[in-house]
Amino acid sequence: MEIWLDASGTDSLDLPEGVSRLWSGSAPDVAEVALDDFRGQDEAISLIGSVSWILVRCSDWKMIPLENIVANASGSGTRVASAISSEIDLNGAVFSLQHGVDAVLLPPEQGNESLWETARNLTTEIDESTEPVIDPSLVTASIISVEPAGIGERVCVDLIERLSPGEGLAIGSSASSLCLVHGETIPSEYVPSRPFRVNAGAIHGYVLMADGSTRYLNELQAGDEVTVLSNDGSNRGAVIGRLKVERRPFIVLRFSTSMNEGQIMLQQAETVRLISSSGEAVPVTHIEEGSEILVLNEASMRHIGQAVSGEVAER
Repeated sequence: MEIWLDASGTDSLDLPEGVSRLWSGSAPDVAEVALDDFRGQDEAISLIGSVSWILVRCSDWKMIPLENIVANASGSGTRVASAISSEIDLNGAVFSLQHGVDAVLLPPEQGNESLWETARNLTTEIDESTEPVIDPSLVTASIISVEPAGIGERVCVDLIERLSPGEGLAIGSSASSLCLVHGETIPSEYVPSRPFRVNAGAIHGYVLMADGSTRYLNELQAGDEVTVLSNDGSNRGAVIGRLKVERRPFIVLRFSTSMNEGQIMLQQAETVRLISSSGEAVPVTHIEEGSEILVLNEASMRHIGQAVSGEVAER
């Protein structure tokens, strides 16, 4: 993390040891944004990817907007600097989402000696080798248990195009372990196929979107684009045409991979299928302890659906 010296209100200042930049109020590689309300947050996020640096100034310090900006900037090539005037705000900025901002802009050291001392100490503590966000990959998971899970709201995601055999949506209770839930492309003697539909499970579940973010099933609406994932690892985007929410009985399937453990809550019905490690679509009512299924694993955590390097536990 860099330390910048704020010289915007001063004629001239020497560059102290350990300071990376003297900020005079403007620079071609820095976009300065006043983070006073949601409009400032939206402006900062809209600039990500188009500028080298975003410098945010908060008239009334708030952590959540800064976390949202840090999350969106992760892996984009845009770095985030934050103007800081108090030690308590410094700690929040430096460790925001574990990753923190890339630079802090501090007032002149004279009269702010304690703030500068804390900033210098914190920069030496930060691990500059923070692991990058790694793209998720399909892995094999082993079922630990299958249990009844009561009655709840189930979401069917109806797309505006048909799915092929082997395709479905990445769904789960943990964003780091999303199960490949197969589309209703397989007819049975009791019901016809619905090749545009995925019975996606409980309303709290995550789903992988086409832009690589995740959302809760509860947040989806017609016109959103989700990722359609195939058992061979290929993927494409597909637009949602309708969502169908009904109360249904659930089962919870708990599973483990070499990386972590997870679970998914799905409707207790033969037409709901996961994909086995061999690529076969298997009804959830036929899955038992020891069965192996395909799961999309990732090592990063998520903040407002964005992948960010860091640690998280979801059970």
